[in-house]
Amino acid sequence: MNAEIIGIGSELLLGQIANTNAQFISQRLADLGINVFYHTVVGDNNERLKQAIEVAQTRSDLLVFTGGLGPTKDDLTKETIAETLNKQLVYNEEAMKTIQAYYDKTGAPMSENNRKQALVLEGAAVLRNDNGMAPGMALTENNHTYMLFPGPPKELYPMFTNYAEPYLLGQLKQGDTIVSRVLRFFGIGESRLETELEDLIDQQTNPTIAPLAGEWEVTLRLTAKADSKEEANKLIDETEKKIHARVGTFLYGYGETSLPKEVFSMLKDRNWSISTAESLTGGMFSQELTDLPGVSSLFYGGVVCYSNEVKREIGVSKETLEAYGAVSEECAIELARSVKAKYKTDVGISFTGVAGPDPSEGKDAGTVYIGVAAPSGEKVVALNLAGNRNAIRKRTVKHGFNTLLKLER
Repeated sequence: MNAEIIGIGSELLLGQIANTNAQFISQRLADLGINVFYHTVVGDNNERLKQAIEVAQTRSDLLVFTGGLGPTKDDLTKETIAETLNKQLVYNEEAMKTIQAYYDKTGAPMSENNRKQALVLEGAAVLRNDNGMAPGMALTENNHTYMLFPGPPKELYPMFTNYAEPYLLGQLKQGDTIVSRVLRFFGIGESRLETELEDLIDQQTNPTIAPLAGEWEVTLRLTAKADSKEEANKLIDETEKKIHARVGTFLYGYGETSLPKEVFSMLKDRNWSISTAESLTGGMFSQELTDLPGVSSLFYGGVVCYSNEVKREIGVSKETLEAYGAVSEECAIELARSVKAKYKTDVGISFTGVAGPDPSEGKDAGTVYIGVAAPSGEKVVALNLAGNRNAIRKRTVKHGFNTLLKLER
């Protein structure tokens, strides 16, 4: 099944809102093993929407529409699709009861045009809207499946997950089980990762391998189809083993995890506490760590030590600053060692460097040192990062988490 997502709304074309619905649906369809080959956006115009539908019918099996199901005159999605398919629109009693119940509860008068939201395509399966008024719908006709969703993400996302996915699974070939696994990598760029796995990607059939670049990270989505979940997982295991052999050192996690989450889990598993000394990053590392619920059990505290005076107060010696400067391996390890002692933690981590745009202490922007003092020993990671000031700081934080993940017990 090949899909096309058609977003309806002039506000999308004007750039007033981003088409996050298409991103969400593409991800969920990929999990089901359904290929999304086209994204289309059409304004609130009957004729242009008709043209988009006619084009989509020539190249896609599944047509997914988002937006245009509301009560106003510019909400014309289902009317246009009904006209194109020569279908009637009929009132859905359950949807009408939901709309009426809302107005009864709020005490507000219901205008007549709100009844329009209860109209659905004749013969369509109705997809309940548990978070709004207009229901979604799904209709299979002449070897095409048409799915209609309201535009607000708070309505679309749960509707798709709870009602659309079961419908789509029923449309797929019986006996097919689709399993996806997401592998997350850091420290290797998309181009190098693809080069290392080029032959596997070129030969992919089942499982499929889909690379995706994130913010200085790369993911691989492996998707397999089989008669059972066990068989699908076996196919993915075989492919992942080949990937591990080539780029396994850069793999840090699976699924919806992140570098901070993996570090939190690692520290918790080892019963290690942590403290931070941040110059270059200005508290960004601590913020990402403390965004995680439950981290207070192991994060004791941190200090932003932007000036040399504060670095001295923490414990960096005058001699180190005079001989090597604040942007140095020597300063980084003294900061990590000192903050570890100050807060009496198992791990101390520090960040110092030049964010730019100008050089400092004779060192170019992007010169970074990360110091770590841990039960397994002390180390300093030296980096030369590219990008603007903010990019260098963000990348430094990610390298900090990755450095912790690589610590030995």
